[in-house]
This record gives sequence, structure tokens and C-alpha cells, in this order.
Amino acid sequence: MATPVVTKTAWKLQEIVAHASNVSSLVLGKASGRLLATGGDDCRVNLWSINKPNCIMSLTGHTSPVESVRLNTPEELIVAGSQSGSIRVWDLEAAKILRTLMGHKANICSLDFHPYGEFVASGSQDTNIKLWDIRRKGCVFRYRGHSQAVRCLRFSPDGKWLASAADDHTVKLWDLTAGKMMSEFPGHTGPVNVVEFHPNEYLLASGSSDRTIRFWDLEKFQVVSCIEGEPGPVRSVLFNPDGCCLYSGCQDSLRVYGWEPERCFDVVLVNWGKVADLAICNDQLIGVAFSQSNVSSYVVDLTRVTRTGTVTQDPVQASQPLTQQTSNPAVSLRRIYERPSTTCSKPQRVKHNSESERRSPSSEDDKDERESRAEIQNAEDYNEIFQPKNSISRTPPRRSEPFPAPPEDDTATAKEASKPSPAVDVQLPVPNVEVPARPPVLTATPAPKGEPAIIPATRNEPIGLKASDFLPAVKVPQQAELVDEDAMSQIRKGHDTMCVVLTSRHKNLDTVRAVWTTGDIKTSVDSAVAINDLSVVVDLLNIVNQKASLWKLDLCTTVLPQIEKLLQSKYESYVQTGCTSLKLILQRFLPLITDILAAPPSVGVDISREERLHKCRLCFKQLKSISGLVKSKSGLSGRHGSAFRELHLLMASLD
Repeated sequence: MATPVVTKTAWKLQEIVAHASNVSSLVLGKASGRLLATGGDDCRVNLWSINKPNCIMSLTGHTSPVESVRLNTPEELIVAGSQSGSIRVWDLEAAKILRTLMGHKANICSLDFHPYGEFVASGSQDTNIKLWDIRRKGCVFRYRGHSQAVRCLRFSPDGKWLASAADDHTVKLWDLTAGKMMSEFPGHTGPVNVVEFHPNEYLLASGSSDRTIRFWDLEKFQVVSCIEGEPGPVRSVLFNPDGCCLYSGCQDSLRVYGWEPERCFDVVLVNWGKVADLAICNDQLIGVAFSQSNVSSYVVDLTRVTRTGTVTQDPVQASQPLTQQTSNPAVSLRRIYERPSTTCSKPQRVKHNSESERRSPSSEDDKDERESRAEIQNAEDYNEIFQPKNSISRTPPRRSEPFPAPPEDDTATAKEASKPSPAVDVQLPVPNVEVPARPPVLTATPAPKGEPAIIPATRNEPIGLKASDFLPAVKVPQQAELVDEDAMSQIRKGHDTMCVVLTSRHKNLDTVRAVWTTGDIKTSVDSAVAINDLSVVVDLLNIVNQKASLWKLDLCTTVLPQIEKLLQSKYESYVQTGCTSLKLILQRFLPLITDILAAPPSVGVDISREERLHKCRLCFKQLKSISGLVKSKSGLSGRHGSAFRELHLLMASLD
């Protein structure tokens, strides 16, 4: 009798190098669970088929990093928003740019397609939400109400409402037909990263950086339950298609929750780090995560996951009795979405009889088409997915085969899953490929020699130090064996120099700390500046930045010249500290400085006012000097470029 093979509940499917530079956003196609779109700092949008190593299509046209991407429900259109505030919509079947939408003044943080009509909602760091008509290439509504960046947008299943989540710790619900806010849901104590509508009931879930998930009743506009104790910030949640439970993609785990009452049905360990998006297909949950230029996909077999009832180990309510927790969520007293057509949408997608009707014949559209291209990298996969012979039978098919689960005790499979090269679909005779064979990937590998232009804040080895200097030389054949004294000399090589550097650093910090304990912040900063060691200034500013009340106008006159040096540093951590300090100064003191400088001269002698005026003039001069540097660096990509663009907006009043 053959022994049954025990398969895994969760496993790593593949890892690909998705862009030539860092990946900044990605999204899974929710209908098929097989289509993946990624946006990168290389200003491209790339499309992939899950568990296949090669890129299907690469979309160009953006001139700044792509920070948000979204596929529509039929997976025929894709929208991408960039750091510059521009939005581009591509038709994947026609492989052409469809629309370019301009209007936001800062980064595009979130996007979503209307479930029926050709409308797109966009949320930005400028705190505005806009509803766009793709056909008419215009903004239909602008919704104002958030005070910080809008991180997530979701349309309700019936297309009547729009939910928004923002860094201001709130969730807002907007009525699309009336063009106004219906309700605001406060309660989170940190930025809200994600919202998700229940597929059937009038219920909304929101996840926050405060490590909580809240469920909101959309009839009574009140909280239903709150799940606390998440292992980290909540960035990705998804309801089961039948609405029986909520999946939360946590740090290296998948958690399954119920909400009436709040409880945890199951916890599945998945080594996916910070998962970015989830999708469900064939009773399998697909999760994707990205790190730098790599994107990894994972699979969880939902047939082996508890989705209703109770579990013996409940991390949320382990101390509470588990009685009356077998309620069936499918039987609910809440209203069910009727999914009617709304006044701001069309029940059917507009059919274009010709290419001229697909895009309005304007010179601006022609310019968009010249600047934007859809580069088909894999014609076979593209024709299979986006050019089907029968429109009813699309591939990836709605009933695609589930991914095969590896055996539980197959160590070879586990080792293969840990490799950075993409896994190969076991059903197809595809040769093993280390990286996607396309030009952008070839330029993604950094040069092995030389010191980087910007030294990252997180790194696995020190910059400027070689481990070989502290280790004995490799023994060469026919070489005399080292005596103990020679071996110790090799080990200690460079050790004395490092000890001198660290001792001097410690002495300098002790000097600053001695002044700090007297309570005189200004003098302690002056002493740190006098030492002429930027590392000491960075250490001190990292403390001052944590408490904004420590900042005074006279402190700014001392710190601003140091900030200018930090912004030009090659060390990423120094630049980050300089940006944080400059942002605090601009937010707290720039309005005061401009008001004092614009005020008419006073009558008589006012010594305190003259001193304050002198400090304001000095700060204004220093800020003008820094503004040129900030403007020159605002075109950078990645986190630095985003920080410099935000500073450039704050310093606009200096011009």
C-alpha cells in the first residue's frame, strides 16, 4: 500500500528580478489571481504571469518613479500613478496608452477602478481624492477632507461608495452620486494603510500601522469590532469570496479572522516578510512581496486553513471563553449590495468600434502615444493572455489549474524555494532561468568594485573596511606556516586605528551629553557643531527630531548650515536625518519667519524684536541657500527623491 504524500500548507512559488531598479508598487489581478503588475523607480510598469520567469509586457511613458498601480476587474486596463502626480491608463489588449490624466500636485499614493463604469479614483500626497472619467479624459469630482496623504481607495461592490484611508488616522466614506462625504470613521491611532469592503454585506474593514483591524457597520456607521495584537503594521487584508472571514497578511504569517465576535480562526506561517497584495483563486491564496528589485510570490492552500468556527489557540482572545463563536457569517442581518448601475457609472464597458473612437483625436493624445510605449517582451504569453481567440475563454482562465503543492518533507524543494532565481512551472518544460532575459535586468546588478555614490542606511557590511584586513592571510601552498606572533599581527591589523576612531567618537558624545544634562539645548548643539564631526551632529539631531517642542528659532540658525552639509552627504542615514530636521523647521518656523520679515518696521527701540528679526533674516538666507540644493535633488528617484520633492513644495513660499 502506497504511503500518502503530505503536502505543504504554504510555500514559496518563485522570485523574479522585476525591474532594473527598486520596485515601488505592485498589484495582483483579483479575477484570475495569475496576473501581476509591478511599478518601479525605473519609471516602467511591467506585467508578469505568476510562476513564469519572463516579463510579458513593459509599459513606458512615466518620467518619474511609479508609486501606485491598479488593474481593473476584467484585467483589460491598467492605471499607474507616479511621483510627479501624473496618471496613465493603458489598454492591455490594444497594447497602447489610453489616457494621461494630470491634476494632482504630489505623489499618487492610491488608485482604484470603478467596478462597472470607466472611472478611476486617485488619492495623492496632496490630500485630495479625484474621480476621473477615462473616456472624457477629465476629473468628474474632487473630494477634500483628509489632512494627510491618502494611502488606499476602494469602491464598494455596488459602485455607489468610495472608501478612503489616510495617514491622518481616519477612514472616510464618500457618496459618489451626491459627491460628498457620508461618514468619517475615527478610532485608529496610526496611519491607516488599507480598507476593504465585504463582498456582500454593508461592512468595511480597515488596517492600520497601530497594529489593529477595525470592522465598520455601513448602515449604522459605527465600529462592529476591533482586532488588536497584530505582529506589525497592517498593510494587506482580503475578505474570502463568500464573506465568511478576513485574511490579514502579517509579518511572515497569514491570519484568518472573524468579526462577530472578533476572533482568530487560524494562523499560517509564511516566510513572505512584508506582503504587499493578496488574491484568491482555486481555493489558493496568492501573496506577493517585494524587496529592492526582487518580487516574490507565495501560495497558501486554503483547503487546509480553518475559516469558520473556533481554534484552540487564539492570539486575539485567548483569555476569553470561546462559547457562542460558531455563528455563520453568511447569515447576517445587514443589508446586501444590490449592485445596481449608478448615475456616475455605466453598467457596461463602452465598446469602441474603431481605434479613432477609442482615443480622442487630439495633438495631446498623439504626444502621449509618442512618449508612451507598450513593449511586448514575450509575444507568446501576451497573445495567450490579452489576445484570446474567443472572448469568453480568456487565459489565464477563470478556472485555471491550482499551483501544485510541494511535499511536506521534500528538503530539496525547500532549498530550491530559498534561491533567488525564479522557480519554473513544473507543468511546462521550461529551462531553469536565473533572471528574466531582458535588457533592463542586465543593468540592475551593481558593479562589484568601488564605493557606492550613496551609502545605504541598512547594509550587511561596513563601508570602507575590509574583513580580510582583520583575518589571517589565506595559507598558500609551499608557504612557511605562520607563527603565533605573525597570526596575531594579521588579526590585529587595523584594529588600533578602529579603536582610536571609536574612542574619539565616544569622547565627543560624552562632551555633548555633559552639556545636554544642564538643560541648555542650544549650547549642546553648539558644542556638537564645534567638534566638526557630522556623525555627532546626526546623533544629536536624531534625538532632537523626536520632540518638536525642543526646536527654537535660535537653534535653527545653528542647525541649518549643518543640514546643508547633511543633504550633500553620501551617507543615506545622514540625508534622512537632514530631511527630517529641515521638514520640522519649515513646518514650525517658515510661516513665522515670512510674517516677521514682511511686517512693517516698528516705532521706537525694541531690542527683543530686533534680535528676533536678525535671527529670521539669518534663517531666511540659509533656507534660500538650501532651497537651490533641494530643487536640484528633487528629480532623484526612490525615497530620497520623494523627500526632496516634499521639501521643495514646503519651500515654495521662498521663491
